[in-house]
Amino acid sequence: MKLHALTKAVTLATLLSAASLSAVAADIPLSAVVEADQVSTKVVSVDAAKHQVVLEGPEGRQVHVQLTEKAKNLGQLKPGDQVDIKVTRSVAAYLDTDVDKGLPGSSERAGEARNAPGSVPGGEAYRQVQVQLQITDIDLKKNQVSFKNPAGQTKTITVEKPEVQAKLKDLKVGQSVYVTYTDILQVTSKSGS
Repeated sequence: MKLHALTKAVTLATLLSAASLSAVAADIPLSAVVEADQVSTKVVSVDAAKHQVVLEGPEGRQVHVQLTEKAKNLGQLKPGDQVDIKVTRSVAAYLDTDVDKGLPGSSERAGEARNAPGSVPGGEAYRQVQVQLQITDIDLKKNQVSFKNPAGQTKTITVEKPEVQAKLKDLKVGQSVYVTYTDILQVTSKSGS
């Protein structure tokens, strides 16, 4: 799989899911947030046999990184090479308007793609967790909704955003809210010379 293909596939699947959800009358998108952080580092040292790398951040601080045996191509990494790390996180929530859909639950998916053997180290990985919460109480005056999670615990949240507050009147006890958390890690490296 080509570098970035995994990220594009996860992004496309998320967009298609959101598009299909809004096309089905029973599903109402509630909110979505995406955050991304990126840092460029310089390789100080590499011990490929022990899967250890020392990186220097933009402020000169050194960080010792212990990698797993899954890390390949470390022999291609040399002091002075640049390693860029990007982490993207997203949270999306939608309401399933069916009442008594079932008990709250959760599911998890993960995947990874690495650069080809013999090339520079790098790759991508993602983890996606979807949690089904059941609405147990709605207080329109206080803009609060109570949910039961998969463990049976109840939590009450106060809705702050006016655009989401406007949707509270459409909620019913027993409906499910699905929250999808996605983390994507991209690591690229290039020669420092």
